[in-house]
Amino acid sequence: MAKLNLLNYSENYPVYDSAKRTLSSLLEIKEAWRYRDLIVFLVRRDITARYKRSVLGIAWTMLNPLGMMIVLSIVFSQVFRVQMEGYPAYVLSALIAWNFFAQTSSSSINALVWGGDLLQRIYIPRSTFAISTIGTGLVNLTLSLVPLFIVILAIGFPLHWTILLSPIAMLFLGMFSLGVGLLVSTIGIYFIDVVEMYNIVVMAWMYLTPIIYPLDILPAGLQGWLKLNPMLHLVELFRDLVFYGKIPPLENWLISFAVALVTLLIGWIVFTGKSDEFAYRT
Repeated sequence: MAKLNLLNYSENYPVYDSAKRTLSSLLEIKEAWRYRDLIVFLVRRDITARYKRSVLGIAWTMLNPLGMMIVLSIVFSQVFRVQMEGYPAYVLSALIAWNFFAQTSSSSINALVWGGDLLQRIYIPRSTFAISTIGTGLVNLTLSLVPLFIVILAIGFPLHWTILLSPIAMLFLGMFSLGVGLLVSTIGIYFIDVVEMYNIVVMAWMYLTPIIYPLDILPAGLQGWLKLNPMLHLVELFRDLVFYGKIPPLENWLISFAVALVTLLIGWIVFTGKSDEFAYRT
């Protein structure tokens, strides 16, 4: 009778066999897709929780980059004498892209590194937290386009149809941010100081990216080194579409896509290869 019950159980409920386990990176993709409803719920929860107790509500997403733009515009256009037509919109178009990367990568790292207690209690695909963070960031990035459009119109610049292609650049940013978040969080599980150091690295990284200054004002030799910065290509792609209103050359598209895809693949493979150790190392 016991043997019969075991057979009935195995027919109704799959039995885990570690010997037959598929490649961890592919298995994580399958599991993340199976838990897609949970990811949508987490995105909705994060957005609701973020603005529920805020007096300004969802307007804070728009006012935050505007405030930073005003400060940076005053400092660099007046103090450092950066002369450029439409400089506030130039700064803001790259700043909202950078904020997306910095906030989503940091949030996904914190969620994965400090979420070990939850992972010990229930089974959830570990990538779920990082993916939901990127989803929340994409919603906020879309909302941040509203003040950008207002600033562009306010300074007398037209809105171009190339804005319709900006979701592609946003997708590349999301892929890159997810890859960085997964990679750094994996390292952070073994070396927790990396999590704190990442915030310092991001701050320095920002100034090595042409957000508040045009690349062409730098010496040619330095420009060559800065082009090794992957965020330079992603930010410039986004800025070309929403600020300059031009379609970037095919080379720029390919470089941005390659940077995003390679970073995502590396982060995903490293993360899924070590994710089983997360629960007992955190």
